[in-house]
Amino acid sequence: MTDTANLPGGPGAGGAGGNIRPDSSYVRACALADVPEDGALGVEVQDTPVAIIRAGGEIFALHDVCSHEEVPLSEGDIYDHTVECWLHGSCFDLRTGEPTGPPATKPVPTYPVQTYGDDVYVSLPEQEAR
Repeated sequence: MTDTANLPGGPGAGGAGGNIRPDSSYVRACALADVPEDGALGVEVQDTPVAIIRAGGEIFALHDVCSHEEVPLSEGDIYDHTVECWLHGSCFDLRTGEPTGPPATKPVPTYPVQTYGDDVYVSLPEQEAR
């Protein structure tokens, strides 16, 4: 399950207000201001495509490639803790990466995410960090 970021007034993995520095396994992904409200931003983190998504006052990070077709999920619609792929309408839960609507049947990886100051940090598994 993805850790949620520390947004003012919201839950978070790193402590209130996002003032606790992420450990060394976290890599800066983007500026928090670059992530639209109830929207997504596609970034590369250590050569891995990552969708940074803001929904319901929380920040999520998941692999930015649909498991049904190889298109960026960051270009899809965001609603109700869900990202919907723009190509065929596959839906994924932002918290788990599990598909919630066809045609996708395989989940997409989710990544732990934290905010610190004005930035978003993501931790990738060793096998994905290149």
